[in-house]
Amino acid sequence: MNVFHHFRDRVLAAVAELQAAGRLPAELDLARVVVEPPRDAAHGDLSSNVGMVLAKPARSNPRAIAEMVGAALAGGEGVAAIEIANPGFLNLRLTPAFWRERIRDVLRAGVAYGDSAMGQGRPVNVEYVSANPTGPMHIGHARGAVVGDALAALLEKAGFAVTREYYINDAGGQVDVLAASAHLRYREALGEEIGAIPEGLYPGDYLRAVGEQLAEIHGDRWLAAPTEEWLPAFRRHAIDAMMAMIREDLAALGVRHDIFTSERSLVESGAIERALEVLEARDLLYTGVLEAPKGKLPDDWEPRPQTLFRATRSGDDVDRPLRKSDGSWTYFAADIAYHFDKFRRGFATQIDVWGADHGGYVKRMQSAVAAVSDGQAALDVKICQLVNLLDGGEPVKMSKRAGTFVTLREVVDAVGRDVVRFIMLTRKNTETLDFDLARVREQSKDNPVFYVQYAHARAHSVLRHARETLAAADLSPAALAAVELGGISDSAELALVRLMAQWPRIVESAAEAHEPHRIAFFLYDLASTYHMLWNKGKDDASLRFLVREDENLTLARLALVQGFALVIASGLRVFGVEPVEEMRA
Repeated sequence: MNVFHHFRDRVLAAVAELQAAGRLPAELDLARVVVEPPRDAAHGDLSSNVGMVLAKPARSNPRAIAEMVGAALAGGEGVAAIEIANPGFLNLRLTPAFWRERIRDVLRAGVAYGDSAMGQGRPVNVEYVSANPTGPMHIGHARGAVVGDALAALLEKAGFAVTREYYINDAGGQVDVLAASAHLRYREALGEEIGAIPEGLYPGDYLRAVGEQLAEIHGDRWLAAPTEEWLPAFRRHAIDAMMAMIREDLAALGVRHDIFTSERSLVESGAIERALEVLEARDLLYTGVLEAPKGKLPDDWEPRPQTLFRATRSGDDVDRPLRKSDGSWTYFAADIAYHFDKFRRGFATQIDVWGADHGGYVKRMQSAVAAVSDGQAALDVKICQLVNLLDGGEPVKMSKRAGTFVTLREVVDAVGRDVVRFIMLTRKNTETLDFDLARVREQSKDNPVFYVQYAHARAHSVLRHARETLAAADLSPAALAAVELGGISDSAELALVRLMAQWPRIVESAAEAHEPHRIAFFLYDLASTYHMLWNKGKDDASLRFLVREDENLTLARLALVQGFALVIASGLRVFGVEPVEEMRA
């Protein structure tokens, strides 16, 4: 059960009764009526804005409407008390018996608890990582990879049909630089002394293996050949090698994609021309000269007549060029074609996860998606801010292998995949994140990975001891769902149940906002509440989970512990993190 949906339905049913009795107008828009946790827990368990939302259209006082709806709910199943707070909030307090039944909900659903039909199977495209295929992935790429992967899993849990996509940027000048760098390593593999890597080429040791492969395949055929002859073959081989490396890095992080789309293939297929034909038919292209912007000149500004997209019609600051002076397409033109291609594939909802340096590109792409789809598609861009990699508070030096940065694989090898994934989601994507290798190894409350996993392991420790103590009892979730739960009555126990029951709402609200970090915050709060209950049992023997002289009470508390562990596991599954059942030093 989603408690908040359940009581919203009951609020709306009460409104319908009042309408039928002529106490409220028949025609009312109820879409904005919500039931949610009150901002102050002292105000009750649930709060509804029904009075404020309906006051104006009903030409009534908000408090009066809340009182009428509250009177209709009073005495109903699970309702212990109704309170009206100014200016017209309807607050409900629910009975302990109602909350205890929510434990059964969790036990019956297992890790599927929180699954929602909110998405109704609607297709969503989540494009993430999309690193240039010019070398191994770095720690900044890890953040975008995890945010995108967790967001995709969250949307799936909320009932959307998700496609995970990687866009290979293999048509720009950077891949020609990659090919030139590979050719240098090819010459080195054939015995030439290359000296220091020239400025502008990629210096990483990872290209030595590529050069050796090319030497083995081609021998000295391309050693003295002009660039235009060896460039296509070297570019193709180097891109393939880099994408194989990137796929390995992603696999080490537990990230998977359904589709890899090549920019070069898209361009060569005529996708740009098709997209621009659509824009031209809608009078969104023209030839003009852009005024020089104030301050620093952007890369795409040239003082000449050129083909421009009327981006200002869709909310952008200025119109945008689509072709360079040499006749080649701008990156923007290719990106329009790519997002139009996604729209043609059936994705009206598109989510892109980008790095921190792309913030100025968001508005123009959103305007382009709106224009090329005639308003039928929308693009949400999640910008991931920088990751500061530290060790004991000190910046980590660059990797010898990569040449200029610490690779994602090195960090995963150092602390483990699950740690990297969890930490990347402990801050909102728009905030800079400090990733301290020493801190994430600490076994303390300040380490959220440890704190949440420790709570899950503690729960399974209780269950293991229970199996030893109650060897004849069936302690499966299905069996525990049938036990008498009346013994769950302490305020700390009920506080844990209330928080567990918020999980379905957290799933839907985080999915709707495209914010997977909300899951990390919830899991930390849930773990904290469980740890407090554990500590309370240490101080008061009557609150311990295993009470030898009272098997019925023990079984009730084991049902609570098992339910808690399932909610934690359900949340960690969204993150792609394996819940541990035993902590090892």
